[in-house]
Amino acid sequence: MRAVILAGGLGTRLRPYTTVIPKPLVPIGDRPVLEHIIRSLVRSGADHIDLCVNHLGELILIYLANADIPPEVRLAFHWEKEPLGTAGALATVPDLEGSFIVVNGDVLTTLDYRALFEHHKEQGAALTVAMHGKRVDIDLGVIESDNGLVSNYIEKPSLGYEVSMGAYVYDERALDFLPAGVCQFPDLVLRLLEAGERVAAFKSDADWYDIGTVGEYERAAADVERYPEKYGLDPPPPTEHALIPAMEAEEDLDEVARRRAGRWMTQGR
Repeated sequence: MRAVILAGGLGTRLRPYTTVIPKPLVPIGDRPVLEHIIRSLVRSGADHIDLCVNHLGELILIYLANADIPPEVRLAFHWEKEPLGTAGALATVPDLEGSFIVVNGDVLTTLDYRALFEHHKEQGAALTVAMHGKRVDIDLGVIESDNGLVSNYIEKPSLGYEVSMGAYVYDERALDFLPAGVCQFPDLVLRLLEAGERVAAFKSDADWYDIGTVGEYERAAADVERYPEKYGLDPPPPTEHALIPAMEAEEDLDEVARRRAGRWMTQGR
């Protein structure tokens, strides 16, 4: 099973954490969120993972080249020369065929990616979106009116929505609807719907955090600290590794990649 991780975001909403490190390397527990994503994908059966990188992508390459990544997975790096958006970044990945998973690089979740993948296949969809229930509390009185007259008054209601979890399954035919250049994921969904393509929904009650904001990042870190076994951290590793491992001065990034003896490749620079 093949997967793509979108790891090129600037992480502006997560500053100051992302001032000197890219958002996918922000630590959750004893490892970056990116490593959590990779390990979860591997547990679900992924054996080929592509990473779309841009902002501080060299640090992501350095970290993963020295991390204890499961040996059965092949990692490939693809550089965006400029940000292409949450859907447009896929244009940098060659030979995407059949069905494949796409995950945002700032998602911490216990989502069963294999179940998501199987649901996509059963639906015969061009695209499947993993969804999670989200409650929005409004701390004000909400007034409904008609023709200048109040028809209802609701004090501090809670509204329920199904929101995207930042995890998807694409069929290769969805890529035909990508325009040249920048394309955000919501725009691609609308393009598919306008063309009459099938877009499936996969509802999940898995634990899920979008760590793109400081508040959600802190909630995710607290959950991992309290329930590490949910995220594969029980028992904890015998030693902790540094967030950005030191490298010898004479080593450059391409040499680091080549050391992975065929498991690694880097493209698009």
